[in-house]
Amino acid sequence: MNIVILAAGQGKRMHSNLPKVLHPIAGKALVQHVIDTARSLAPERIVVIYGHGGEAVRSALAADDLAWARQEPQLGTGHAVMQALPELTTATQTLVLYGDVPLTRSDTLRRLLQAGHEGLAILTVHLADPSGYGRIVRNAAGEVVRIVEEKDATADEKAICEVNTGIMSIPTTRLADWLARLSNRNAQGEYYLTDIVALAVAEGLPIRSAHPEGEWEVLGVNSKVQLAELERIHQRNLAEALLVQGVRLADPARIDIRGSLVCGRDVSIDVGCVFEGDVELAEAVELGPYCVLKNVRVAAGARIAAFCHLEDAVVGPDAVVGPYARLRPGTLLGPEVHIGNFVEVKNSTLAAQSKANHLAYVGDAEIGERVNVGAGTITCNYDGAFKHKTIIEDDVFIGSDTQLVAPVTVRKGATIGAGTTVTKEVEAGTLAISRAKQVSLPNWARPQKVKK
Repeated sequence: MNIVILAAGQGKRMHSNLPKVLHPIAGKALVQHVIDTARSLAPERIVVIYGHGGEAVRSALAADDLAWARQEPQLGTGHAVMQALPELTTATQTLVLYGDVPLTRSDTLRRLLQAGHEGLAILTVHLADPSGYGRIVRNAAGEVVRIVEEKDATADEKAICEVNTGIMSIPTTRLADWLARLSNRNAQGEYYLTDIVALAVAEGLPIRSAHPEGEWEVLGVNSKVQLAELERIHQRNLAEALLVQGVRLADPARIDIRGSLVCGRDVSIDVGCVFEGDVELAEAVELGPYCVLKNVRVAAGARIAAFCHLEDAVVGPDAVVGPYARLRPGTLLGPEVHIGNFVEVKNSTLAAQSKANHLAYVGDAEIGERVNVGAGTITCNYDGAFKHKTIIEDDVFIGSDTQLVAPVTVRKGATIGAGTTVTKEVEAGTLAISRAKQVSLPNWARPQKVKK
């Protein structure tokens, strides 16, 4: 089939300089949702009609499998599809989708295509309040005879609750002729794609209809209010899918998935967590409240406490992270590693059972097994121009408030006393300590404020 995606609208009610179809739901542009659904149907051709925003839309969506047609000026949906005609193959159906209707399911579109395989098919839905939509007019036998836009409808037609979603499956062999016969003699002064229904009826072509499982599948976005409403609908759908898989969500209304989230058995997610990019949570992982995970893999049995931020990191099995910890890109934690409150790790590896439990910074480091990183310890990895590596071998104990000035190596089993600044290699099994001599001054008087 051909798929034509209408994405040329300005979206004045969005009150934004960003083209409407580029506004995000679940971290992805509205029109990108539509394109991804279109790809799932394996079409011969996907043509995106663009206009407002011009090259910004094209550059944001650039892909080899997309063809482009510019609509300028925008004179209605029929005029938009006219621009796609040179890109279409004729010996098949053309499916028309909308770049601001992001949540239509591929199964729904397959039913529509099946219904229209011998003629023209339209996706319709029954609404309790059909205001603003074109109404589906049927004859006494229940057959679709035309679609009337609300501004052109009579009082009786406005009372119809079955409405047109705009999504159609059209025989491409007839499309060019029908589009050429459209008129703009209507309240909007536009060429309506829906007018081809009456032309098809006049030719005796069967008009079929299909219906979505949920009204939310055909809701469009024309304002930030509607954008927010669809965001919550989409997130609720994603949350319900996780619940069906067996994931425990403390509150399905308080989770945001802005990418891909894959969960194993018995995963537990507390409120307010945000997932971006590709995130994998293995069996029995526990996430505390208000964590942000972006492109992260968490192995089985690991626990992430509240208010942690993880990005481009890997957490090993049975590790413990947080609360208030930050794992930056390049972090790799081994089994049973502990990263505690207000600890930041960047581009570093911590092997099995090592711990940095309090107020530490570990950057550009390789840390072995069973290492203790004391509170207040930092790796001084940046000299103002270049980053340097710190290597800490197995079974090292690092006392509190230690500075490791990279490049530097601490050999296996060494101990570093609290308050030490390490600037050269520490040999295996030794104690390294650097402190000024402690002095006590008797009879010393602390300065006092003088009262006036």
